[in-house]
Amino acid sequence: MSFRLDGKVAIVTGGGRGIGKAITRRYAEYGANVVIASRKMENLEAAAKECEGLPGKVAPVPCHVGRPDQLKRLVEETERLFGPVDILVNNSGTNVGQGPALEVTDEALLKTLEINVLAAQRLIRLVVPGMMARGGGSVINMASIAGLRPQPGGLAYSATKAALLMMTRVWAIEFGAHRIRVNAICPGLVRTDFSEYFWKDEEYMAHLKATQPLAYLGQPDEIAGMALYLASDESSFVTGTAMVVDGGATTR
Repeated sequence: MSFRLDGKVAIVTGGGRGIGKAITRRYAEYGANVVIASRKMENLEAAAKECEGLPGKVAPVPCHVGRPDQLKRLVEETERLFGPVDILVNNSGTNVGQGPALEVTDEALLKTLEINVLAAQRLIRLVVPGMMARGGGSVINMASIAGLRPQPGGLAYSATKAALLMMTRVWAIEFGAHRIRVNAICPGLVRTDFSEYFWKDEEYMAHLKATQPLAYLGQPDEIAGMALYLASDESSFVTGTAMVVDGGATTR
């Protein structure tokens, strides 16, 4: 068994910053060739440049994950650059519906559903048949502890992350016979641009430090380690599970 990913090809959505960028770097360090995708090409190019000189190559491909035609192009471009996809990391997410439940609009809920859930399903439809034909692969869905317990003011986010967790289990059941593993990661609060609404709130952080066993703000690299494990042969008998990486937040 090994954590090495030499010769593997990965797609990481939302790979231009935060957790996605940390996962990308870790994969490239361990030999995988990685295509990173998001809407902002400047973020992707900067992330790819940071990975220059690593064993694996990193290529940026702009993609709005809410648009099926762009997802199709993403997979086609990955196959053109590096070959068939072995590892899919559904990391892109949004939280546009933050606020009281009665104020969540249909538009906000539908947008959150499209980015947090439908994009994963669409990419799986594009990638998994090839994995089946080659006899294996790994799919990693970035969920959240907000999908395990309600996030106050986060109706749309919590609901879509909970849906992604259940879909992970269904996919694991259906794809297991083809040696395709499907798992989810549930981070707690991690220092990213995406979550700054929370970690810039002094009262919120004071509560976290008073109740979380590991009383500090998580870092993207601490999530990347779990993503490496789930992509590698070291997790060959792991599927259909949600790996919680939250400093112990959900123990309280």
